[in-house]
Amino acid sequence: MGQREAKPEKTEGQIEATLSLYRSKKAKAGKQLEDARSKAAKAEKQLEEEEAGDDPPLPPQIDPPLQPPQWIIWRLGGIPRLLLPIPRPLLGKYHYKEPLSSLAEEYKSGNPIFLEKIKVLTEQYAAIRRTRGDGNCFFRSFMFAYLEHILQSQDREEIDRITVIVEQCRKTLLSLGSGYAEFTFKDTFSLFLEQLESVLSGKEACISHEELVQRSRDQSVSDYVVMSFRYITSGEIRKRSEFFEPFIQGLSNTSNTSVEQFCKSSVEPMGEESDHVHITALSDALGVPIRIVCLDCSHDDKGSVSVNHHDFTPAAHKVTDANNGGVVALEPFFTLLYRPGHYDILYPK
Repeated sequence: MGQREAKPEKTEGQIEATLSLYRSKKAKAGKQLEDARSKAAKAEKQLEEEEAGDDPPLPPQIDPPLQPPQWIIWRLGGIPRLLLPIPRPLLGKYHYKEPLSSLAEEYKSGNPIFLEKIKVLTEQYAAIRRTRGDGNCFFRSFMFAYLEHILQSQDREEIDRITVIVEQCRKTLLSLGSGYAEFTFKDTFSLFLEQLESVLSGKEACISHEELVQRSRDQSVSDYVVMSFRYITSGEIRKRSEFFEPFIQGLSNTSNTSVEQFCKSSVEPMGEESDHVHITALSDALGVPIRIVCLDCSHDDKGSVSVNHHDFTPAAHKVTDANNGGVVALEPFFTLLYRPGHYDILYPK
């Protein structure tokens, strides 16, 4: 068996050339790594400043909800590994409300019917507060708008009423045999009531409007309250299954979808979109009257446009007119703007 031929030893010049090439590649890689770290640190600092500092001035054009995502470098062990999108905030791009003109900017290159309807909206409404389009936008809009209503009205009686209602909802879920242990929804209910108490002045833990915005942007708080609303909605639908069943079957476009299946698949899971069934159930369960303004492409045969709205008014907020004995619905606590597949908060002039 022949012996392997010995490789000739490298000369000092060859060794030096190899070392020089290695040093050059190492320096280049080090510079690339340093540049990446610098960019990541700059992006991270910018995000921190935006969260901690004052809001930047409103830009002339507002990004649409489905804008291409921004990008940041996610670092693992100090080394750039992956590019991840920065999602829109859970509530609003800025701490303050946006003028309704920002909505017109969003559609300036789109459907002219939307622009016409936005003009009609500006006659009654002044501003909009956006929510993230993650399937929870109705419940999140409801959460912030209701808490904001309590913060502004300082209505102690309303909080006491809601506290009793939430306890009734807890008992309803237990009596229906929801399949969940009590602690599953008990904690979410408690957190919702804590947020209500926190917006009353005179309390030691009372929060400002800016702090309410910050809390509503905190996913650990916001998502828990959204979950509590989903459980309350599910309990109301199941409790009044005979009333809701025809609407549910119409939505699902199938005759074998039960109320139980609908609640398990389309109400309780996070990220599932809402429609009039969810709105009716939550409004009725909590006794909170709300208005939904619809912004869509509909128009009449002559091409003229108008903006339709629907008031969801629970029986608890309907009173009898002393003069004619008719039923009078109280004014909605707040208004939400519905665009196909999404809800935001509208503010009147």
